[in-house]
Amino acid sequence: MYSQYSTKVIEHFMSPHNVGSMVDYDGKGTYGDSNCGDSLTIYIKVKDNIIEDISFLVFGCTASIAASSMTTVLAKGKTLEEALKITEQDIVDALDGLPENKLHCSNLGAGALKNAIKDYKENKSKLG
Repeated sequence: MYSQYSTKVIEHFMSPHNVGSMVDYDGKGTYGDSNCGDSLTIYIKVKDNIIEDISFLVFGCTASIAASSMTTVLAKGKTLEEALKITEQDIVDALDGLPENKLHCSNLGAGALKNAIKDYKENKSKLG
């Protein structure tokens, strides 16, 4: 059943990193993919322009869970500018690839992360 996935995908599916909601988040971003119905929410905690903490909740398949987990691993500890540069291909590469029919799952991570950073910046500008 999982033979189509790399060892890294299986690892992040079976033991996802940074999973869960965050109550005191600074930014929250949601992204869904209409191709498969999956949905991801990423929460970020920012200090001195660095993503100090990050977590996620996802409704989706094996690849969506793994891509969401890997997105948080790639973004944690990065500046907001560095995190905004994380692409779908970066996520796929970090997972040692995804099957062709699951490549769209990497859109979830990149999209939700960008939306969380946008939310943080909007909230910060409102507060002054």
